[in-house]
Amino acid sequence: MTNNITIGDIPIGGGHPPMIIAELSGNHHQSLDTAKAMIKAAASTGVQAIKLQTYTPDTITLNVARDEFLITDADNLWQGKTLYQLYGEAMTPWEWHQALFEYAASLGLLAFSTPFDETAVEFLESLQVPCYKIASFENIDHGLLRAVARTGKPVIMSTGMADVAELAESVQVLRDNGCQDLILLKCTSHYPADPVDANLMTIPHLKQLFDCQVGLSDHTAGIGVAVAAVTLGASVIEKHFVLDRAAGGVDSAFSLQPEEFSALVTECNRARIAVGHVRYGCTAKELDSRKFRRSLYISQDLKAGDVLTVDNLRSVRPGLGLAPKFLPQLLGKTVNQNVSAGTPMQWELI
Repeated sequence: MTNNITIGDIPIGGGHPPMIIAELSGNHHQSLDTAKAMIKAAASTGVQAIKLQTYTPDTITLNVARDEFLITDADNLWQGKTLYQLYGEAMTPWEWHQALFEYAASLGLLAFSTPFDETAVEFLESLQVPCYKIASFENIDHGLLRAVARTGKPVIMSTGMADVAELAESVQVLRDNGCQDLILLKCTSHYPADPVDANLMTIPHLKQLFDCQVGLSDHTAGIGVAVAAVTLGASVIEKHFVLDRAAGGVDSAFSLQPEEFSALVTECNRARIAVGHVRYGCTAKELDSRKFRRSLYISQDLKAGDVLTVDNLRSVRPGLGLAPKFLPQLLGKTVNQNVSAGTPMQWELI
């Protein structure tokens, strides 16, 4: 039985609304004021959490401008840059973290980050973060996983490109080193991702395989994929946030604007409620509507001894007469009293 988790004061799983995380990434354009404006706007949308990324170009790659350190894929958003250049543009300065975490907390938001190496874990521990996120590209870095797990805090890990064997190893490393509260996020590590590659049926399978809470780190455009994930059991949804896509930003192409995030929160909550449980028959709110179903009614004035036919006995609304299924059984019978049109058919009339 999958354990429910509480991060900060946010309950995850167990029928609670999905935790919606706004990922700031590098869409702040290296402006602390913009980063704070993003957090303020995110808070107004109803999200429960914001997330940063904690790295520098030197903790994530090498300052090399050749071969595999160049982004050359024609369909890549960052084509033509070196990895070092990209991460220099996208990083959130470490000296901003405390101010941003405190500002988020003042607005009632849970705030945490994704560390990309062990020095980032040490730094984030000094800021007393409530949990950690492991990015898709780092989920095979067992040293990083051990460092995060040993904090004893909940871990949210994107599955990204990892196959089942790699995931099993990573989950084991986390659990062997003290991680008791684990959330796995289905993730497609392409930017922007195509919904056809989301393969959301993996979500219930992940939950079954690893007996943990599951969710979605979504890089598609729009909110449809995330809402669908909630119907399949996602208890956490992570999406990138931007104030204005038209203004650009390293991840703006697959980020949601504030009004879209508001819709995401609303529709994910509706989806979670709508899943419900297996039920047939009337709900309490449908009971009054039963009288408007079809039933059998006398449709012409009849005298005692008249024969019931398809012309004088009809299936109509409302539903106070006998069920329509009895029509063949009643046709040809005679009524035992005078009956006016509009009388609900009852057995006592024949």
